[in-house]
Amino acid sequence: MTVLVAGVVSGWGAASWAQPAAGDASPSAAAPALDPFNPISVLDNASRALPVNGVAGPPAAPPRDGTSSTQLSGALAIVALLTVLSLAPTVLIMCTSFTRIVVVLSLLRQAIGTQALPPSQVIVGLSLFLTLLVMSPVLKEVNDRALQPLQAGTITQAQAWEEARAPLRGFMFDQIDYAGNWDSVYMMMEYRGQDTSSPEELTRADVDLLTLVPAFVLSELKIAFLMGFRLYLPFLVIDMVVSSVLISMGMMMLPPVFISLPFKLLLFVLVDGWRLVAGSLLNSFAV
Repeated sequence: MTVLVAGVVSGWGAASWAQPAAGDASPSAAAPALDPFNPISVLDNASRALPVNGVAGPPAAPPRDGTSSTQLSGALAIVALLTVLSLAPTVLIMCTSFTRIVVVLSLLRQAIGTQALPPSQVIVGLSLFLTLLVMSPVLKEVNDRALQPLQAGTITQAQAWEEARAPLRGFMFDQIDYAGNWDSVYMMMEYRGQDTSSPEELTRADVDLLTLVPAFVLSELKIAFLMGFRLYLPFLVIDMVVSSVLISMGMMMLPPVFISLPFKLLLFVLVDGWRLVAGSLLNSFAV
C-alpha cells in the first residue's frame, strides 16, 4: 500500500522501482506517462505500482498480445467500474444537458406557485429522459467510436477514453458557441494562467476538460435562468392583477396566491404549457 501511495504522489514518472538493473533494460518495463485527467491512465499506472509477490514493479511475464500490456487487471477493472458508477451522477449533471433542463423545470414549478407539485421525483425523471433525448446522438457516437471497438478488442482502454470524451467535448463546445458564452471559458483559462489576449488564435484543443466543464456549467446556468425569467413574467402579471383587484375590493387579509393559483393553472393548461416548455428546452440546444 505504501508503494502504491508513493507511486501516485510521484506521478509514476521516475519511481525507483521502475529503474531496470544494468544489463536487464527492457523498453516494455518503462511505465507510460501519467495523465491525471484520464482515469484509465491513473488506474493503469496504479496497477504497475502494486506489489507482485512482495516486490513492487511491472510483472516479469511478457505481455500475451499487442494490447494486453495496457489492459487492467480484474481487480482494478472492478475498481474502475465502481469509480465510474460513483461519478456517473456528477458526469450526468455537469457534462450533459441535464443542468439546464432541471433548473428551468424547477423555476417553472416555483413560478406557478404549486409548491411541491409536480413532485421533485417527477421533475428529475422528466429532466433525465429529456436529457437522454438530447444526448442520444452523442451517446450513439460514443458507443460507435469507443464502446464497440473496445469490446471487440480493436482499441485499448486508453484509446477508448480518448474516443469517448471527444464527442462529449464537442457537445459542450457546441452549446457554449451556440449561446455565445465564451467569456466563461476565457475566465477559466485566465485563472489557470493561460494567455487569452488573442481569442481568435485559440482553438478547442487549447481547452482541457478541467477548464471546459466549469465553463460549460456556467453557460448552462446562465441560459437556464434566462429561460426561467421569461417563464416567470406571465405568472407575475397574473399575481399583480389579482393583488390589485383584491386591494381595490378591500380584501387585504386574503392571500392573493389563493385566488391567482387557479387562474395560473387554467392559463397554463389552456396554452398546453408543458408541451411548450419541453419543446423550447429541446430546441434551445445546438444539434
